[in-house]
Amino acid sequence: MKKMMLALCLVILSALLLGACGSKDSGAAEGNGEVKEFTIDATNFDFDLKEIKVNKGDTVKITLKNSEGNHAVKIDGYNKEVQGDKTISFVADKAGEFQYECSIFCGAGHGDMVGKLIVE
Repeated sequence: MKKMMLALCLVILSALLLGACGSKDSGAAEGNGEVKEFTIDATNFDFDLKEIKVNKGDTVKITLKNSEGNHAVKIDGYNKEVQGDKTISFVADKAGEFQYECSIFCGAGHGDMVGKLIVE
């Protein structure tokens, strides 16, 4: 009987310890670099932030603020898009230069709404 109780206690203790060692889930994987946060303010036919520089391995958080009009930002090469007044998070796991652009047609100057993500 004592052996059964000891075995049961060990099983319960093991389950508690394994549960305490679980990983946190923030909705996106975190890289081995820094967390870099950016806010892009979009007005009709312009992004106030034309260039974002990060290091490979950084976790990138981008918030899009629509001050005028309805816009979204799509990042080529990363298959990521952020809608107005929302935030996305991803790990910059590919080095290079990646264009971002407004992905919601917003009028005559829509094609001018571009920027660049640089991952070093």
